[in-house]
Amino acid sequence: MDHISQDAAETRSPFLPGPTAPGGRPLRTDVPRPLGRGTALLPPRPSGRTVGGHTARQLLDLCALVGLDASDSAAYARALNDALGPVVHRPLDLPPAVRTFLSDDHTPVEFSLSLSAGTAPSLRILLEPASGFGTLGESGRLALRAVHELARRWDIATDQLDLIQDLFLPDDPQGSFALWIALELSPGGVPRMKAYLNPSASGPDRAGATVREALRRLGHHRAYDSLPPTDRLVFLALDLGDWDTPRLKLYTAHHELRASTVSTLNRMAGGPSPAETEAFLHTASGLPDGRDGVFDRRPVLTCHAFTDPAADHPSGFTLHVPVRDYARDDREVLGRAETLLTRYGIDPAVLRDSLGALTPRRLEDGVGLIAYLAMVHQEGRAARLTAYLSSEAYQVRPPGGRPSGPRPVR
Repeated sequence: MDHISQDAAETRSPFLPGPTAPGGRPLRTDVPRPLGRGTALLPPRPSGRTVGGHTARQLLDLCALVGLDASDSAAYARALNDALGPVVHRPLDLPPAVRTFLSDDHTPVEFSLSLSAGTAPSLRILLEPASGFGTLGESGRLALRAVHELARRWDIATDQLDLIQDLFLPDDPQGSFALWIALELSPGGVPRMKAYLNPSASGPDRAGATVREALRRLGHHRAYDSLPPTDRLVFLALDLGDWDTPRLKLYTAHHELRASTVSTLNRMAGGPSPAETEAFLHTASGLPDGRDGVFDRRPVLTCHAFTDPAADHPSGFTLHVPVRDYARDDREVLGRAETLLTRYGIDPAVLRDSLGALTPRRLEDGVGLIAYLAMVHQEGRAARLTAYLSSEAYQVRPPGGRPSGPRPVR
């Protein structure tokens, strides 16, 4: 049986530099940066393990849960560590090499489960390739190299990304990240790939213009004007390669959102009803039915998917609720998720089991293992729910001390 050991998982990436960054500067893995303000994290437990070994083990266990065979699982674990680069060798006893916007504890990996009634669960990985290299610009260039190497490995076309890469990967980018990769893991060892780009790469004041130019190059001339009002453009994402209906997706943030206005954010024709959208938000956030509230901590996100360049409205709508900021602990979040999954006719067992695959800790001892819960609608497909799961390679966010749920509106 093919399998991957911790040692095998931590082999050096074949397409990233060795112990130095471009220009000969030392790799940043030995220069930790401070964690973000306002986020208290429990101290890590000495483990003797590394980023690569930890995340590969989690991935293998999750692959087994969703029914992927050992050979495919091992190939995906190797691909994950190849894309991450030398940070896979970093001991977990040390602090994170760099701050990453991808997770609360700065692990450069996030997992997610996409679940719908009557179908097998789908496992995805979101990762920051070349994590820990040089400047943000250098990291972006190496991340792009990793994308192209993975694409060649699996014969995935990157032409859509190539058309717009200069807009999002300038020589001196701004913002909290340069380029992320998502892999949707399929039987057969060939995943479906997505690229996530930063609209603020040329500055937050240029985000709208950057996205408009990208949409023009990609032929989606009417997409931008169909978006709801937003405080911030968070991501532009592209489906790369062999998708049944490739999507271009725009993610928007809605700070201080009132729950009573959430249904106005959907621009998809034939999408979820206002009642369904409000019910999902209330249950995911712990807001009692019939009550209004303000999401005054981490903002709610929406994703607007476009498939037809000629269309004047999105073909998909996703509502992302940052549940870890509106719950006391992960047991409370899991209870909300189980209620939602049951409502949509989905067995919650695989989500429960996935949490045990990620960590042996008790759910009441932390919050953030489930980072987001999302409701997904796409034309021609049944509604899906997605749970975004944290690796917690470095640290665990302690249970919250403030009341759960958004701030009530009286």
